[in-house]
Amino acid sequence: MSKISTNSKKKSGQKHQNTFSFQSNKNSKKTKYINSLPINGLCHKCKEIIEWRKKYKKYKPLTTLKRCVNCNEKAVKEAYHILCSKCATDKKVCAKCQESAEIVSSNNKSDKELLKEQQEREKVLESLPERKRRTYLRQLERGKAPPLSLVQDLDELDDFSDESDESDKN
Repeated sequence: MSKISTNSKKKSGQKHQNTFSFQSNKNSKKTKYINSLPINGLCHKCKEIIEWRKKYKKYKPLTTLKRCVNCNEKAVKEAYHILCSKCATDKKVCAKCQESAEIVSSNNKSDKELLKEQQEREKVLESLPERKRRTYLRQLERGKAPPLSLVQDLDELDDFSDESDESDKN
């Protein structure tokens, strides 16, 4: 007796094809909060998984601290991690999968550093004349603004705005 294969329909491909890729609501407070969370103490593979979860709104942040698998203390602050940061650094393993692969460092800054930078930025903007401040903010919205260290020299802001205006005209 021979078996007849019932999987003959699978060869035709997907029934429904996506016409556009998923885009999350960028203005949502929750999305902004989730995207601002740092990714620390993970291997490359786990970091990509967390980034994918953030990109497609599958990331669920922790509301309370989790218990560490190693020290059994409620010290895990990040979602999807099973080791606290202290145990992960002591053992030199990934905080999510516990493999001793190379740990990728995150370039995200802590809240204190971000707050300090924000305060410095506000001080520099307050010292600028109104016209230059508005020019800088307009360029910042367009994504063409120079770093604030260059803006302190007022002449360079004029040079930069002239160059960007000429490129916009072309």
